[in-house]
Amino acid sequence: MRIGLTYDLRDDYLRMGYSEEETAEFDRLSTIESIERAVRNCGHETDRIGHARALMRRLVAGDRWDLVFNIAEGLRGIGREAQVPGILDVYGIPYTFSDPMVTALSLHKGMTKRVLRDGGLPTPDFAEITRPEDLDGLDLRFPLFAKPLAEGTGKGIDGASVIHDPIQLRERCLELLGRFGQPVLVESYLPGREFTVGITGTGDRASVLGTLEIVLLKGAEDGAYTYTNKEFCEELVEYRHVTRDDPTVAMAEDTSLAAWRLLGCRDGGRLDLRAGVDGVPQLMELNPLAGLHPEHSDLPMIATAVGMPYVELIRRILDSAAERVGAEPPLREEVLDAIAPGPQQRAAGRAS
Repeated sequence: MRIGLTYDLRDDYLRMGYSEEETAEFDRLSTIESIERAVRNCGHETDRIGHARALMRRLVAGDRWDLVFNIAEGLRGIGREAQVPGILDVYGIPYTFSDPMVTALSLHKGMTKRVLRDGGLPTPDFAEITRPEDLDGLDLRFPLFAKPLAEGTGKGIDGASVIHDPIQLRERCLELLGRFGQPVLVESYLPGREFTVGITGTGDRASVLGTLEIVLLKGAEDGAYTYTNKEFCEELVEYRHVTRDDPTVAMAEDTSLAAWRLLGCRDGGRLDLRAGVDGVPQLMELNPLAGLHPEHSDLPMIATAVGMPYVELIRRILDSAAERVGAEPPLREEVLDAIAPGPQQRAAGRAS
């Protein structure tokens, strides 16, 4: 297959003046190179496309691909991870990972938790704070945990995220509201063990890849897998491979697989859980567009822990996505020209 690669390159945005934190979810060139090598080793041709605007330019120019390997995070808005999938759906081009509904939903942590709760899956009690007045009469018991509603990679999470009293809660929410310009998710703090569970596949064919326990080392920010702990994970975090022989791990994996299927996630990703005081793991976040750096991203680290080479992880993702290739015929060219006239039609229009 001819496979296009869509992504947001971190260095591009750093050159435009965005900060390290603002670009934390974007990919380094080494990640793109690793994915491209693996896709080629799986026997496919590759074509680097880039971000959503580059994709639109290529599509209007008439370029097409059998499949797009999409890891583009998007820059703005709660629906930013849905931008590339939505564009590709317009043109009838299949792609890896989840569709616009799932990617938009999963980035909105509050909406995700509502769906999980409606599905009977464990997730901490929570409230969304959109303005200071929302804190009045908040009916949640301390300690609490506060984080931005729609960020990833631990952005907005640090050593002050665990909240012990109303004054601290108000100060933290005001700081996050001003800093990120989006609601704050406040939820019951889970003091137990933390896990990240990897999933590959789609629907009934989805299965647990493996699980890592997140163990914070001496010198790490306490209480959470924070932005700093993630950025300096080599020194601050132990990723301990754990298996279903441990009953708590078995519960975490079963809950994760049920959530993956409930939300309709596809191809590969991971879920983050923490145990409450009762020892039961509860879902904190779901990531259907997980990082894919071979050594530093959690999903490839899970694959390494279970003895799966990086190229085999990429192959498994591609095999899952390839089942959708040819499932729907591409839009006819006259339909596409009505949406966005191609070069020949634009030239003819100018000539007339």
